[in-house]
Amino acid sequence: MKGLPMSTPSISRTGLAAACATALTLGLTQHAGAAVVGEPVKQIADGATADISVLGSYGAGAFDKSAAEIVAFHADSRRILTVNALSGKIDVLDASDPATPTKVGEVSGGENTTINSVAVRRDGLAVATVEPENKTDNGELIFFDASADELGAVLGRVAVGALPDMVTITPDGAYALVANEGEPAEDYSYDPEGSVAVVKLPSDVAAATQDDVQTADFHAFEGTLAEKGVHIFGQAGDSKTEAQNLEPEYIAVSGGKAYVTLQENNAIAVVDIAAATVEDVWPLGYTDRREVPMDYSDKDKEIDIRKAPVKGILQPDSIAAYEVDGTTYLVLANEGDARDWEAYSEEVRISKLGSKKLPPLCDGYAGMNAEQIQEFQKDENAGRLKITTAFGLNDDGTCYEDLYTFGGRSFSIFTGDGQRVFDSGAQFEEITADLLPEYFNASHTDNELDSRSDDKGPEPEGVTVGEINGRTYAFIGFERLGGVMVYDITDPEHPAYQAYINNRDFSVNMEDLTENGDDAVQEGLRKVGDLGAEGLTFVPAKDSPNEHNLLLVGNEVSGTTTVFQVDSLIEQPDETAPSPSTSSLSKGGVIAIALAALAIVVGALGALGNVIAAVMKK
Repeated sequence: MKGLPMSTPSISRTGLAAACATALTLGLTQHAGAAVVGEPVKQIADGATADISVLGSYGAGAFDKSAAEIVAFHADSRRILTVNALSGKIDVLDASDPATPTKVGEVSGGENTTINSVAVRRDGLAVATVEPENKTDNGELIFFDASADELGAVLGRVAVGALPDMVTITPDGAYALVANEGEPAEDYSYDPEGSVAVVKLPSDVAAATQDDVQTADFHAFEGTLAEKGVHIFGQAGDSKTEAQNLEPEYIAVSGGKAYVTLQENNAIAVVDIAAATVEDVWPLGYTDRREVPMDYSDKDKEIDIRKAPVKGILQPDSIAAYEVDGTTYLVLANEGDARDWEAYSEEVRISKLGSKKLPPLCDGYAGMNAEQIQEFQKDENAGRLKITTAFGLNDDGTCYEDLYTFGGRSFSIFTGDGQRVFDSGAQFEEITADLLPEYFNASHTDNELDSRSDDKGPEPEGVTVGEINGRTYAFIGFERLGGVMVYDITDPEHPAYQAYINNRDFSVNMEDLTENGDDAVQEGLRKVGDLGAEGLTFVPAKDSPNEHNLLLVGNEVSGTTTVFQVDSLIEQPDETAPSPSTSSLSKGGVIAIALAALAIVVGALGALGNVIAAVMKK
């Protein structure tokens, strides 16, 4: 592949010894409803400073039912909170042994509701967003104790805006922030406003009151955003204002500010948390595919990453924030999304332009003559690519002078004031084409080569960041192909690709198994691994049950919550003095620890206590 701004990575697949060790571990500890595949797809780049490996997984036993989406972790109780949209509840998993997460309870938002997101504070106060049966009605935020011995009790609830899609807690634990997406009804009979709820949290493990809820709305920006380049479109029926058109998706926090993705609007909103006020909205711009290549067609059945006269709308879903030398940087997973409702749909294929009452491409589009335009619109070229009809028309609306497709197929880094300093461009497709040539741009329900090339490619959706040994890493999850990309983003302007891992067995085709009944589906789920990475959470070693850095991933299609271990490949920073925990170990203590580790490897957990006790008596 050409144009990859890095050295050619060396491919490191699980070796024989590692495979044997994995098989031994799985035979002893694996949950019946989930799979850690025997040989995960894995690549480590030359000169990488971090490695990532699969540790364990929990499966809800449901295929393509959104049974594992957003994940959060409470360090003190060693519990993972996983949003199970299928049940409408939060599954609470004991991760004391992160190789074998086990369900110990659940929390419900109430009858005929859906939970969309969850977050937890250090002291165990957990908050979750609750969507009512009618999504255009106001939603709720519920509160519960994630560390409770008996789970299920809801401490209280408060009303927030319509379709509360995501919640996060500020690093100081003082506020919960909720992205109220405010999607319209299918027929646009009602379109609620998008907004951000700012909820002041109590200092103890208790529910906030309704008086603690403030709403940051977009009224102050009415009539100003479209001219700034923010996408305001698709208004019909009841939808008339820019506030109704804006749809907050995901939130990151840094320095007293909340940065909110407005995915469909291709923009970021900046919220002053203490004042509960939106202070700015800025557009994200595009990727010019005349300069940055991608694969356009699902019908040519081959990898064809090339340039073409199309622009990609970034449209990030998830966002994460970090600071370098006092400057805030935002990491965006440029998934892409289209409005496709009963009363309005913007999505069409390039091949359809000029037919079905759609305007054609303008004469001389991108310097092409009529014959070349016709060739360009063929299915095996760019004809299958999905674009928006909302933008790109000439002034009189008679033809398209620009084409805009959904998503950047990349991740970007912006400053907190809206300056893009990095974009990964074509790297995701180029790396996966090199590593998975038989399954390039496959979907999360089947293994068909190239099936998503016409529609957002690997579809980067989730992102989180973590610091290891003084370096900052971004972890980006792919909704369709699956797996996680790891980048060193310590230098925001020059991120370096580190690794890709995908806990997926491509020999199992779940789409085919659905035709053979539930037993076949369940057997497939026990083998296939992870499908449809959605939410990602980083757990630093200091908070980890096994004292290693962990990455938790919720996979909505396979219904699996999977734990990865992330290890540094560089030396620890020099210590001025030995750690007390190390220097104070007796000879017997060292031997005991060694024997304990051996006992875990061979599965002799029942004898562990006796072995250590016998050694310590010597």
